[in-house]
Amino acid sequence: MQWLENTRAFMRRDQVFDIVRPSMSSGRLDTRHGPVLYLEDVTVSFDGFRALDALTLYIDDGELRCIIGPNGAGKSTMMDVITGRTRPDDGAAWFGQRLDLLRMDETEIARAGIGRKFQKPTVFPQHRVVENLELAMAGPRGVWSALTARLDPPTQERIDEVLEEIGLANDGHVLAGQLSHGQKQWLEIGMLLMQNPRVLLVDEPVAGMTHQEMDRTAELLTRLAGRHSVVVVEHDMEFVRSIARKVTVLHQGSVLAEGSMEEVQADPRVIEVYLGE
Repeated sequence: MQWLENTRAFMRRDQVFDIVRPSMSSGRLDTRHGPVLYLEDVTVSFDGFRALDALTLYIDDGELRCIIGPNGAGKSTMMDVITGRTRPDDGAAWFGQRLDLLRMDETEIARAGIGRKFQKPTVFPQHRVVENLELAMAGPRGVWSALTARLDPPTQERIDEVLEEIGLANDGHVLAGQLSHGQKQWLEIGMLLMQNPRVLLVDEPVAGMTHQEMDRTAELLTRLAGRHSVVVVEHDMEFVRSIARKVTVLHQGSVLAEGSMEEVQADPRVIEVYLGE
């Protein structure tokens, strides 16, 4: 069946959608003596251009952090290093105190508890919302088993919890392709949540959303913080202001400024290179 082949091919696209894997136990993750995620002096060069220049960044357990910066500041490269897509030329990247991200591949990092949502929603449009959540838990069962096996009560309960969390409790049997752009974004966040990640990397979540969808996304990400560390990369300053607790400004591959939104907005260096206000 063509739909099944398309789904299998889609699930093999690790470089786009890397969450359809079994979770690794978080028992090895140790955050008792430091942040859940940290980069130290990370440098990445492409053909002589330094995308990251001795970048140092610390994310605390349960923190909501916003990352802003102009195009080319290194935001995407930073997330690529964290998720194992890009190997730095120098520096260190750790998940807790024990997991060296630079010794792990993309699959191992995803299983360890770091989930990434790309800017463009990556869902299975020909499958219902609930089936998308089931597929996010498929792991070694494979596509066919995930779609045909009877769900056990704990799994069904988890799906119901996630549907409620992402605001799609009444849309579980709707085809994902029929959802609005904002709803697709929430569904993909839900697919990440099915893996119970410790860290969520969210890339420009409100691009293309209506104001109402933006407000609901702000509420969702704010609720998730505490149970997860949420790192949001975003260009929309109005949205950042609505959720920001701590903001990091990147410029030319390193941290230009860091603090509350008020502190960052008042920093002359930030005004000059990014905010323009």
